[in-house]
Amino acid sequence: MNTYNDYIKEIEERKAQGLSPKPIDSSDLLSEIIAQIKDSGNPHREDSLKFFIYNTLPGTTSAALVKAQFLKEIILGDAVVAEITPTFAFEQLSHMKGGPSIKVLLDLALGEDAAIAKEAAEVLKTQVFLYEADTDRLEAAFKNGSEIAKDILESYLQAEFFTKLPEIEEEIEVVTFIAGVGDISTDLLSPGSDAHSRSDRELHGQCIFEHNKDMQSELKALKAEHPDKRVMLVAEKGTMGVGSSRMSGVNNVALWTGIPGSPYVPFINIAPVIAGTNGISPIFLTTVGVTGGIGIDLKNWVIQRDADGNPVLDAEGEPVLEQKYSVETGTVLTINTKTKKLYKGDQELMDISASLTPQKVEFIKAGGSYAVVFGKKLQTIAAKILGKEIPQVYATSKEISVEGQGLTAVEKIFNKNAVGNTPGKLLHAGSDVRVEVNIVGSQDTTGLMTSQELEMMAATVISPIVDGAYQSGCHTASVWDSKSKANIPRLMKFMNDFGLITARDPKGKYHAMTDVIHKVLNDITVSDWDIIIGGDSHTRMSKGVAFGADSGTVALALATGEATMPIPQSVKVTFKGTMKSYMDFRDVVHATQQQMLKQFGGENVFQGRVIEVHIGTLTSDQAFTFTDWTAEMKAKASICISEDETLIESLEISRDRIQIMIDKGMDNENKVLQGLVDKANARIQELKTGIKPALKPDANANYYAEVVIDLDEIAEPMIADPDVNNEDVSKRYTHDTIRPLSYYGGTKKVDLGFVGSCMVHKGDMKILAQILKNIEEQHGKVEFKAPLVVAPPTYNIVDELKAEGDWEVLQKYSGFEFDDNAPKDAARTKYENMLYLERPGCNLCMGNQEKAEPGDTVMATSTRLFQGRVVKDSGEKKGESLLSSTPVVVLSTILGRTPTMEEYEAAVDGIVLTKFKPSQKQLVM
Repeated sequence: MNTYNDYIKEIEERKAQGLSPKPIDSSDLLSEIIAQIKDSGNPHREDSLKFFIYNTLPGTTSAALVKAQFLKEIILGDAVVAEITPTFAFEQLSHMKGGPSIKVLLDLALGEDAAIAKEAAEVLKTQVFLYEADTDRLEAAFKNGSEIAKDILESYLQAEFFTKLPEIEEEIEVVTFIAGVGDISTDLLSPGSDAHSRSDRELHGQCIFEHNKDMQSELKALKAEHPDKRVMLVAEKGTMGVGSSRMSGVNNVALWTGIPGSPYVPFINIAPVIAGTNGISPIFLTTVGVTGGIGIDLKNWVIQRDADGNPVLDAEGEPVLEQKYSVETGTVLTINTKTKKLYKGDQELMDISASLTPQKVEFIKAGGSYAVVFGKKLQTIAAKILGKEIPQVYATSKEISVEGQGLTAVEKIFNKNAVGNTPGKLLHAGSDVRVEVNIVGSQDTTGLMTSQELEMMAATVISPIVDGAYQSGCHTASVWDSKSKANIPRLMKFMNDFGLITARDPKGKYHAMTDVIHKVLNDITVSDWDIIIGGDSHTRMSKGVAFGADSGTVALALATGEATMPIPQSVKVTFKGTMKSYMDFRDVVHATQQQMLKQFGGENVFQGRVIEVHIGTLTSDQAFTFTDWTAEMKAKASICISEDETLIESLEISRDRIQIMIDKGMDNENKVLQGLVDKANARIQELKTGIKPALKPDANANYYAEVVIDLDEIAEPMIADPDVNNEDVSKRYTHDTIRPLSYYGGTKKVDLGFVGSCMVHKGDMKILAQILKNIEEQHGKVEFKAPLVVAPPTYNIVDELKAEGDWEVLQKYSGFEFDDNAPKDAARTKYENMLYLERPGCNLCMGNQEKAEPGDTVMATSTRLFQGRVVKDSGEKKGESLLSSTPVVVLSTILGRTPTMEEYEAAVDGIVLTKFKPSQKQLVM
């Protein structure tokens, strides 16, 4: 009984933290528990029954296998447990999601006992998580004349697993809780520093609101005051869920405000209600749909306009907002799902049809999007087996086709990859489409949740439709601590067994690779027509179209090879003018955001749409700097339109880097990486021969907006500033405050610099080396007045820098260099004024391991300026993370302050910062 005793000891330890027993996923532990249940005199029998019934994880966990087998014994009469009747055993099986439970139900339904078979069939009719092995059994039985099998398949054809579910409530009463003013990062709901606990849902729930116990108590009190209502979490004057998809954020909100998904599966709640003045971040909204929740764009604050319809601006040139209605904490509102309106008492506040589309209503009814996706698939399989037409059960997919209108780039990609739509019909933006997915990425701080999702949807192997999938180790690269040692090897084994290429080899045959996931995905994407799904907001490739997603959507893509979404609208971005020689491409990226907001009177036309950037002349490595930042522009995705020659060069770089991964021994039995090399070669040949040119939109495509960026206007480096002391709280910590270097007058103190994360490429590392040489040549030595942390994004880049001599330059000036043979086992809390060469990976940008010292002013190349992410506040000063180009960061650490333009130009003298210039070619069809 050692395993059970260990569990009891763990329960006592968790009790001290105010936690319940951890849900059971181990077959060894559950086997002991079952033995104690069978022993009528066992002193632990009562507790064991509770653990078995109420605390065992479903799906394909090893515990679920043992549980399903024991329930089968009870149903067949081979075991008798007074507290678990055969009827109750069937009920338990119905809540186990799939995998072993489906096998048991099929055994019983296709068995010889007619009464048991009938009862098993009725339970099977409620299930949707069936895979090929399960449907093959039904098909074989049906062809052998089984009436039970026919009855089950007929039920699946009619989608009774969906139609017999209760309809959603006509009226849902909610009470508001303002979680913050301004944009709310998912870090508030699920802090990166607590990433290690995400798979332990109850424990992780304690970190909501960044462990703010006062806010948590206020939320508890509000729930107690309104026990008959749902709590709606609100981002006042901002967007909810910016920064990442963060399934753990939605899980936490659901845990605190949602509804239990099953009485027999603890801490898995569904149906949260989330809202924001400016709606929900696109990828976060997808995550809300996974849980059958509701996300509302409140529009309760709007831009004030004058008599001519122009925005009214304040003294700083910012649009003035006026309140249409209040949603202060404690406001009771009613969501009417029939009229699709939001009410306050009898007063109609606004139309919320976008929150209650037919498809979203189906997600709500089914308890989440997975059940709908698998249900449609099961219905299709049943129709094929029975040789019948599929009846219209689910809401018809909206198909928008405008005669005579061309296609944007994203419309072309979706039409190419679409499945299940009307044959031969060209679809435009707004159409609902199921698409096949080519590349899938899972990152390490959400990967354990993805593996749990795969277990709960009973998936055991990657879909053959997927060209390639990768499990990263970048978010836990900085510190190889006890939490990482406990979680990461387990994750890598699961994903490796599932069929992914993994950053770490469970067998230890190849060197651990902690490369930033977005960079790896950018390399293994080898077609401009690909669709990529990745478990991170910065899944923004510069080839194909990529969507950041929650851990569940990633699991769904891995298991089915598909994703479902409306074709997004696009905004076209082109460039004119000439870049000044001392400007970096990062400055173009920031200027794009600044000029767009100026052109559209403060309206962010990028939000929720695809940015189609006609970048033309930059390879995917460098163009990634733009597409990566589109997450901060609040875009849904981004597509680079390239010249043929540039795309060929990009694909050759990708192919050669994939070959390095193969040479390291990272390919698997299915030769996934070799398949990507072959695909890259085939696409290169198509481009060289002109058989299939680079992806381009049609000249007569329709865009939501077109933005022209004037490079002549970019006269100095641009900095994204969190503006931490802005009197208007809603304007703090957004990515919309873009300032020129001269704004700081060469006097703003900088406490730490960071060059790294997904926003930099090999060229940035070379620029760093060249600046250091310039400084030494001009001043006789290089002396840092602030620490400079450097984390190259990939090992390939480090190897290439070593081969070209640049790494040797960085070593010369560094005071610390990472050592893979002795990785750090604790996060650094103090920094010296020197250069740190850190292990490739996310490092400070992630904020879950390394951070700047509290109250620091950080100048960084990364993407994260949210409060507390890179740097926390101190008692004396707010921490702030300013985002800029590599040259500005490096010079700021050498000076210990922001540089003047004269100092900046001298430091970059003779360095080619970028070769970007607007394409002179026609990038349309």
